[in-house]
Amino acid sequence: MLKPLRGALAGWHPGGTTGAHDDPVAFLTERWIEIVGSDVARHSMPSQIVGDALLIVARSGAWSQQLTFLEARILEAVLARFPHARISRLRFRVGPVNVRAERPQAAARTQAGAAPKAASAAERRPSVSAEAAVARFREDVVRRERAKRSAGWKECSGCGALIAPGFKARCAACASTMADDRDRRVARFLYDTPFLGYAGAAAVVEDLAPAEYEAIRRRTLRRWWEILARAGREGRLSRGGREPLIAGSYVLLKSGLRPEHVTPAILRNELGDDIYTLIYGTETANGTNVQ
Repeated sequence: MLKPLRGALAGWHPGGTTGAHDDPVAFLTERWIEIVGSDVARHSMPSQIVGDALLIVARSGAWSQQLTFLEARILEAVLARFPHARISRLRFRVGPVNVRAERPQAAARTQAGAAPKAASAAERRPSVSAEAAVARFREDVVRRERAKRSAGWKECSGCGALIAPGFKARCAACASTMADDRDRRVARFLYDTPFLGYAGAAAVVEDLAPAEYEAIRRRTLRRWWEILARAGREGRLSRGGREPLIAGSYVLLKSGLRPEHVTPAILRNELGDDIYTLIYGTETANGTNVQ
């Protein structure tokens, strides 16, 4: 099943590019020269996401084969620009490639902490073959890495990618993955034992700050309430019947009470009459008891 790139890059907001958030594929194609260099960009282009793979179209079988040798480098460059992308591999196929001219502003763009470039790809003659282009790409990567290390760049403690001076120990992609994992762990803790609060969560999630816990708590409550409110509007429970469990965790987390202290009156007050009756009341519309 095909998955649009916009889904994989949900939550990413590039600055100053009109429509990029609406069509990340177009934005990625626009920056393809910056990612792979002008030689490779003349003979390839990103196409779409298939599962967890970014599909890249190559001009010929020879180019497709040569690009497989650059998979790790290309993937690293893509994830550096799209930290929230759920891409773990690349796939290549042969097809037509629309050649894009290098944008003048691309050469002039600079970033804080950027390493000096050894040479401008736009000033060099195109490589005569796929093998020569791949060899030049590798040389450029090595040259850029040496320049970055000389400029004080350091390796990410998670993946080893180079990050600019002044940044933390992890690159944006690793930091995002780590943050997502912490969010999931805390959210699961809140679902299982919501009454233990921050002290309980901090005991199982290392270096969890109170502000971080509170932010996850609020997001979790909001997400749970959306599920419960939807059931209330529709007047029925979902097929999986998850609402009663969510309702219990919701009330405990919002009220801060322990389970033994929660009364029917507290449940009704927190959930409202409609949701309370739907989950804990007498009968649903089809006559099935949901207690």
